[in-house]
Amino acid sequence: MNYIPHTDDERREMLARIGVERIEDLFEAIPEKFRFPRLNLPDAVTEMEAMWELGALADANADVNHHACFLGAGAYNHYIPSLVDHIIRRGEFFTAYTPYQPEVSQGTLQAIFEFQSMMSALTGMEISTASHYDGATAFAEAVLMSMAITQRRKVIISRAVHPHYRRVLRTYTQFHPNIEIIEGDPTTLTDPIDLNTACVCIQNPNFFGQFEEVTGLADRIHAAGAIFVVVVNPISLGLFKPPAEYGADVVTGEGQPLGIPLNFGGPYLGFFCTRREFMRRIPGRIVGETVDREGKRGYVLTLKTREQDIRREKATSNICTNQGLMALAACVYMSVMGKQGLRQAANLCYQKAHYAADQIGKLDGWRVWTDKPFFNEFVVACPAPVKEINDYLLDEHDIIGGYDLGQDYPELQDHMLLCCTETNTREEIDALVEALAELT
Repeated sequence: MNYIPHTDDERREMLARIGVERIEDLFEAIPEKFRFPRLNLPDAVTEMEAMWELGALADANADVNHHACFLGAGAYNHYIPSLVDHIIRRGEFFTAYTPYQPEVSQGTLQAIFEFQSMMSALTGMEISTASHYDGATAFAEAVLMSMAITQRRKVIISRAVHPHYRRVLRTYTQFHPNIEIIEGDPTTLTDPIDLNTACVCIQNPNFFGQFEEVTGLADRIHAAGAIFVVVVNPISLGLFKPPAEYGADVVTGEGQPLGIPLNFGGPYLGFFCTRREFMRRIPGRIVGETVDREGKRGYVLTLKTREQDIRREKATSNICTNQGLMALAACVYMSVMGKQGLRQAANLCYQKAHYAADQIGKLDGWRVWTDKPFFNEFVVACPAPVKEINDYLLDEHDIIGGYDLGQDYPELQDHMLLCCTETNTREEIDALVEALAELT
């Protein structure tokens, strides 16, 4: 939308309407010494010239439109069908907020309902919400719900859960009395689970891209009366077993891979799916289907009131939103892709990552983790510091490299997490391998 300035007559009319003569009169209440000085702006340019300048500045950024990208670690560069953007930019969706008034919000309510239905089908769970800012907050809410249901304060979390998710959980729970958060290696999940445990949390595939051994894990967790929380990559569910099939009670994760651009970190979408027995304890909002007094199908916020979330200690959540625009994007994406499209995207991610891992594993000085099966990410032990490698890849080859695991895991200095999605061509992968070979 172009900027259309007001005329001098229009400015005088507006000022007269509010009872002042000059714009400066609006700032009389501010002491003169604190008023912002006159801006030293450059000479005016045309809109076309301004766009040229802004475009040149944008082109200086390292972005996935101009560089091959092998960075994942929770945010992924997937292909997004053009229909997604066309739908979410419609004014009736683009400006909508939480649909408290169903009589004027049926479109938004139905979109959220469809999103919930698709996420339930994707994860195998019975209930889904659309109320969380991102995967980290959805995960933290799952832990808080587990503590509220079990009335216990011990939380066991695999260290292979995304480190940012674990940090957000500690922020959420820092003022909860007597909470005990135990972080351990995935292998420690085979240890006995005592009766003080509220929940056991894993990520599958985990932060390193690997699949965890889950056989029998849910039975041991449930035998102790605890809740089983699983963080997932939703794209992986197009190809692999959903968490409901191995006993998960709560499934959370980041919805960004489902049709939401990288956007330099947000806005994103956390999803939260659980069992029917917990539906009155879930954080956030849920849309239900009903009929009006004329028997016509309609949609409403259900099971809880808005006020429930602002009653502090009695609320199921104190930080949530319907995140409707991002939920709509995910809904449109899943609708356009369909079951076969999601499966194809997941399979391409899997095959391309395994091709890249196989080629890198043949290089002298580079070692790929192969002790567990993996999805679209894999760990590489590098012969040099990861920052130096990434700087070289970006400066010399226009390649965005992997995630430096040493930032979060001190024992993994010089280890890189590389990612492939369906957007990475074979030529890009071969160029990455050739560039890494130059460093050995």
